[in-house]
Amino acid sequence: MNTGTTKAERTRNFIIEKTAEIFNRKGYAGTSMSDITEATGLTKGAIYGNFENKEEVALAVFEYNRSLVFSTVQAQLEKAPTYYDKLMVYGRVYKEVIANVGNRGGCPILNTAVEADDTNVPLQLSAAKALFSWKKSLIGIIKKGTEAGEFREGVNAEEIATSIIALIEGGVMFSKVTNDYTNMEHVLATVQLLVKGIKA
Repeated sequence: MNTGTTKAERTRNFIIEKTAEIFNRKGYAGTSMSDITEATGLTKGAIYGNFENKEEVALAVFEYNRSLVFSTVQAQLEKAPTYYDKLMVYGRVYKEVIANVGNRGGCPILNTAVEADDTNVPLQLSAAKALFSWKKSLIGIIKKGTEAGEFREGVNAEEIATSIIALIEGGVMFSKVTNDYTNMEHVLATVQLLVKGIKA
């Protein structure tokens, strides 16, 4: 994370980084101010001096946790030479991604979406924004791949993108609940079949 240029920015970043895993594991409702002060070694006054309330910390932490996942995927996307290869990244890399985030409490988008549904609108909107961004990225890859002749004409990019996301997030949920990550392997194999199915 950007270390910032001012003391205030550095302190905010410190709080976010120190509480990121706690929020991801316990959720917004389950994380107390005591958890935050214990993790950071700061007083409540110092926390509130940098964030208006716990919700503001949670929103910043969600963005931080989301960026950890997406930056891992983005690094692999940039290495992929074709649009087909880029789409296949989602059928391969997420096994590693989920293993990493599993140690930090699971996928932040799934965790936040489930917890915030109907209870915390700002967090729910943040999760929705992350999903829409992910979907937009996938649609872009599919459309460019179709234009380049890598994917079949007439492929419904939105349908494929939505299916890939639903499969991955469903696989994360299944794996986490059962504590069996071989379930993720089955799901990612299905994602790969889906991508192969639209190849020109």
